[in-house]
Amino acid sequence: MLKDFRELLAEQFDYRELLFQMTRRDLVLRYKQAAMGFAWAIFMPLVNTAIFSVIFTRVAKIDVGMPYPLFVFTGLLGWNFFASSLRTAVNSLTSNTSLVTKVYFPREIFPFSAVLVSLVDSLVASAVLVAMMAYYGVVPGSAILLLPVVVAVHLCFTMACSLLLSMANLFYRDVKYLFEVTIQLWMFATSVLYPVSLVGGKTAVLMQLNPMTPIIDAYRDVLLFNRLPDPAAFGAVALLSVVGLAWAWLMFHRAEFQFAENV
Repeated sequence: MLKDFRELLAEQFDYRELLFQMTRRDLVLRYKQAAMGFAWAIFMPLVNTAIFSVIFTRVAKIDVGMPYPLFVFTGLLGWNFFASSLRTAVNSLTSNTSLVTKVYFPREIFPFSAVLVSLVDSLVASAVLVAMMAYYGVVPGSAILLLPVVVAVHLCFTMACSLLLSMANLFYRDVKYLFEVTIQLWMFATSVLYPVSLVGGKTAVLMQLNPMTPIIDAYRDVLLFNRLPDPAAFGAVALLSVVGLAWAWLMFHRAEFQFAENV
C-alpha cells in the first residue's frame, strides 16, 4: 500500500502542470459570463450572513459570545468551501467524458481541480472576514499560527469526500441527486449557524460526531477566540482526514480502469 501511495504522489507531481491548467480552465469557465466575476465569491456568503443574522439575532436571539455576523460568516466561509468543492466534484468525471475515455492522465485531477477552484473562491471571500474582524475589533493572537494546520485538515477531508463522490456518481448517476439533499441537511448538522452548546438531545450528539463540526469550530478557535482547537475532537478528525484521503485515493486509483466503460 505504501508503494502504491508513493506512486500516486509521484504521478500527481509529474502532472502538476495539468492540474494547474485544469483549475485555471474551470475558474475561467465559472466566471466567464458572470458580470460580477469573483465578486460572487464574496456576495453569496455576505447575503447568507445577513439572512441568518436577522433570523438568529432578532427572531431566535441566540448568544454566541461574539458578534453573530462574524461568528456565522466564519462558519459559512469554511462550509461553503466544503460544499462548493463537493458540488463541483460530484460531476467532475461525468462532465469530462471525452478526456476520461481518450486521454491518459491521473483521473483524480478532476476532483482535485474542483477543490482548488473552490479554495480560490474561499481565499477571495476571506478578505471580507479580515475586514469584519477589523470592524468588530477582533485581533488574532498566537493561536492563528495553527491556521495552516486547520486548512490542511479541511483540505484532506474535502479531497477525500470529493474523490469518493465523483467516483460514486460515475457508477451510479443518482448519487448527484442524493448529494443535493444530503448537503443541505449536513449543514444544519454542523456548527455553521449555531454552536453545539446551544443544541441538546440527539442533534447535539449528531453534531459532535459530524467531522465538519470540529473543523468549523477550529477555524473560530484560532481566528476569533485565540485558543487551541479541542485536541480530542480536532485530533480525531485530523487522523480521519489523512487516513480517509489515503484510502479514498487508493480506491479511486484502483477503480480507474472501469471509468471508461461506465461513462
